[in-house]
Amino acid sequence: MNNWNELLVPREHTLNPAELAVGFVAPVTDQGLIAFTGAESATFLHSQLTNDVEHLGQDEVRLAGYCSPKGRLLASFLMWRNEESVFLQLAREIQPVLQKRLQMFVLRAKTKASDAGEGQVVLGLGGGQAQAVLQTWFDVLPAKPYSKIEHPLGTLLRVADAFGAPRYLWLATPETVTTAAPVLAERLNVGGNAAWRLSEIHAGVPQIAAATQEQFVPQMINLELLGGVNFKKGCYPGQEIVARSQYLGKLKRRTALVTVAAAEVLPGVEVFSPADPEQPCGMVVNAAPNGAGGSDALVEMKLDALESAEVRLGAAGGPALQFLPMPYVLDKLDV
Repeated sequence: MNNWNELLVPREHTLNPAELAVGFVAPVTDQGLIAFTGAESATFLHSQLTNDVEHLGQDEVRLAGYCSPKGRLLASFLMWRNEESVFLQLAREIQPVLQKRLQMFVLRAKTKASDAGEGQVVLGLGGGQAQAVLQTWFDVLPAKPYSKIEHPLGTLLRVADAFGAPRYLWLATPETVTTAAPVLAERLNVGGNAAWRLSEIHAGVPQIAAATQEQFVPQMINLELLGGVNFKKGCYPGQEIVARSQYLGKLKRRTALVTVAAAEVLPGVEVFSPADPEQPCGMVVNAAPNGAGGSDALVEMKLDALESAEVRLGAAGGPALQFLPMPYVLDKLDV
């Protein structure tokens, strides 16, 4: 029998937003997964993350951030749980350091962190045809964004919609994916990590990478607009600064969706406004090739630069950013 990765081969060309909107499947291999297992896992993580973990239901999925004492994001997570563990999905490149750091603060709490990514495949699916294809194996799908179901064929998470259609992450064994792969490849456009990242960008969902650690307070990347910050929960590292930013208007920055005529755009690259060419006005959070020779990106920037809609990549004379509509209301909150 062929392996799943021999069957789900990405198209030779980069998938574009129109192809993603029709329907796609993408093996997601650049994401790591940490499991916290033990009786006090939720209590411990509740004291560390920006979101409520103690009241996280087994049918729920949430976003969350992990901040430095200065309120700057060290990581962002997609978070869910089952009866035994709480799971944190994050950029694979920063997983080892973050896992070690969180474990260091466990102390006497009854929980232990482990790498939960071994022995399973993560598939990202979305677009108009994804629901019908998934119903080949699932009688019931998660009913709304940020919900999940457990099934004999794996865990199915519904995440933020994009392109007017639901998106899902399917965590399954290699054997299950090998069995499903022929149907998936026949009925959906096949992409890879870049396709999934492009869909995340069009959903307006940021992710902290190695190049952007300690660059942003959660509100700078719209994390609270996505339900990733709970302002009523107790203390966590950086909580006072995050709360002050929310209620006292100490920040004046937001993240926008853009497209730019540059084939390769990396997280951490600065952007500039011609009105102040010597000082950067923001930074690329995430980017992915858009199938048209350029890139689409989430870019954090000053509100005045966002309002002027004249921002350049890399330098004041660099490629111009073209602003695209965000999939949610960009409430500025004087932040």
